[in-house]
Amino acid sequence: MADIADVARLAGVSTATVSRALNGKTASAATREKVLAAAAELGYVISSNASGLASGRTRHIGFMVPFIDRWFFTDLLTGIESVLLSQGYDVTLYDLQGNDSQRDQVFGSSLRRASIDGLIAASIELTGDEIRALRALGKPVVSIGGYIEGATAVDVDNARMATLATEHLLSLGHTRIAYVGAGRTIASAFQLGDARYDGWLSAMRAAGLDGEESGFWEADFDIPSGYAAAKALLAHDRPTAIFAASDEIGIGCILAARDLGLRVPDDLSVVGIDDHKLSAFFGLTTLAQDPAGQGRLAAHLLLAQLDNPGAAPEHRTLTPRFVVRSSTARPGGAVHGTA
Repeated sequence: MADIADVARLAGVSTATVSRALNGKTASAATREKVLAAAAELGYVISSNASGLASGRTRHIGFMVPFIDRWFFTDLLTGIESVLLSQGYDVTLYDLQGNDSQRDQVFGSSLRRASIDGLIAASIELTGDEIRALRALGKPVVSIGGYIEGATAVDVDNARMATLATEHLLSLGHTRIAYVGAGRTIASAFQLGDARYDGWLSAMRAAGLDGEESGFWEADFDIPSGYAAAKALLAHDRPTAIFAASDEIGIGCILAARDLGLRVPDDLSVVGIDDHKLSAFFGLTTLAQDPAGQGRLAAHLLLAQLDNPGAAPEHRTLTPRFVVRSSTARPGGAVHGTA
């Protein structure tokens, strides 16, 4: 069975260089490629136990999500793993499944038992007790989706995205723009629903319009809920446009409009937020927030904290990309922009 010395001989470098290259430490790209090729040829895999003894790290990172069966979180995981696996780290998944007892178990015992070097928490607002539990572990934490005291954070400005989406519809000449999405009675991490509602209402008021008159119809962040809300809205009133608080809600709105015999965008424009995998298929205009990119950034920030334990926490707010497709147009007019 090959050992690190065999890899070093084949690659023509020292064992220390092999260790640095395989652990993602400082090494040139050419040297790292040479070491990886030699390790692959010999079938050598670095021992996480040995590496941990030498570095004080377990090379395991925890990733905590409220649900793993939603596209946003699987895309986050894809981005996180693309970075961590390339640097020799494994990912331990904590799926809370929206379950309080599961959450209590994770914070009460699972995290203490687990040998992780750090934690990435996505769309989870931690309580004071939970924050204290993490601090007791002495591990760095990166939050995705909102600010956690003492943690590095990666997020987007949800109110600003909602304002931009609404302003797009206003620029096309729409004045009766309904909001379909989570509001103040549907719980969402970091008040995401509140922020997107506030962004829509702010844009309407800035244009001298009464958003409440245009309509607010509550929906959870999924296609069936968006469909049901839009079906009720369009049977009650006929706005010329809908701002949907997520792409899944927006897709539900498009399907409801079609079932009611309305043409999108001739009779109804729809804009969403996210750039869901199905959005291009439905021609949905949206603001792309790139969850895989958020995951990659979070992983890089966590690794940077591991290398610089005394560094102050960072707060990175990312800029979304506006993607104009065929679901928005001037009222009764031509499609505005291209995909």
